Amino acid sequence: MNIKSLLLGSAAALIAVSGARAADAVVVAEPEPAEYVRICDVYGAGYFYIPGTETCLRIGGYLRYDIGVGDSGTLDGVNNVADHMDGDSHDTYYKNMRFTLRTYTGQETELGTLKTFTETRFQFGNSSGDYEAGGTGWQAGNKATTLNFAWIQLGGLRVGKDETAYDSFIGYAGNVIQDTIIPYGIKDTNVVQYYFDAGSGFSAVVSLEEGTGVNTIDSYVPHVVGGLKYKGDWGAVTGVVAYDSNYEEVAGKVRLDVNVGKELTLFVMGGYGTNDNINDFGTGRTQYKPWGGNWAIWGGGTYKFNDKTSFNAQISYDDWKNLGVAANVAYTIVPGYTITAEVDYLNAGKFDDADFNNWTKADKKSSVGGILRFQRSF
Repeated sequence: MNIKSLLLGSAAALIAVSGARAADAVVVAEPEPAEYVRICDVYGAGYFYIPGTETCLRIGGYLRYDIGVGDSGTLDGVNNVADHMDGDSHDTYYKNMRFTLRTYTGQETELGTLKTFTETRFQFGNSSGDYEAGGTGWQAGNKATTLNFAWIQLGGLRVGKDETAYDSFIGYAGNVIQDTIIPYGIKDTNVVQYYFDAGSGFSAVVSLEEGTGVNTIDSYVPHVVGGLKYKGDWGAVTGVVAYDSNYEEVAGKVRLDVNVGKELTLFVMGGYGTNDNINDFGTGRTQYKPWGGNWAIWGGGTYKFNDKTSFNAQISYDDWKNLGVAANVAYTIVPGYTITAEVDYLNAGKFDDADFNNWTKADKKSSVGGILRFQRSF
């Protein structure tokens, strides 16, 4: 046998063996295609589809650090007049660090858009006064974690925890930090609301509300809020009216927003409320009339110097001759990160220390304060 024959025989044998083993080979299945997160642009930027569903989710919020000086207000949205009345005398900076977590969902259904929204706040710091709910007064410390929003909306019907439509539908006064030096609202409540978009710029809302704190309803009759709005390219005009079922009082607000130009926007808002049944109950303030006396007015505006810098101002005044002025400059260092420096002035009466129900309108006290805010939104 020569070398050529030996090689040919060996090759034939290998082929035969390989063919026999191939029949017994394990077949590896093709991998399933991975389902990557899909962008959902139906409801705006930042939404994505929850894998395996048709529900769109967005996660956002902000980190905010405030440094306050003086005695004109607090750092976490508490009634500034109340803090002024407290007369806290500790001479120190007051600071507040807040982490706010927000979630948004949206899904199209045969009954309309199904949406949810939640907002939870975690805070550490102090305030200029001791009336702050869940706070620590002038001493720094952890504050109560709060669930500020948690609602479900299908079409125009919204249920859950929200801020009263008496404030959210008409607007939150100016773009200053201390926009409630003369308070106009911002009250949490459980709601059953219906929003109606009539088209051509017209919209409306009807809201049945539980109230909050001492203003929580004490019977089966809810507080009732109704509002109408017209919005155009020039601005908007809005009106709201509320019935307080506890005291059987009525309050209302009317607001005008005007877009003077690309750089300048102005607003004016007036409020009026009855107090026939609440004069004997403390200060005469209710869920829907938190200002002093029957009427109050707020006005101000925003001027944008450029895409990064804006000037904001607001003046407010009420029937008890309480006067509030606030002004700030807001500068966006990079997208999502803004620093705001504000100065606030308040001239208001105060409570008699011996009688909390005695509001001394004639005994005025002026105070000046300021806030430096650092905020990263995402």
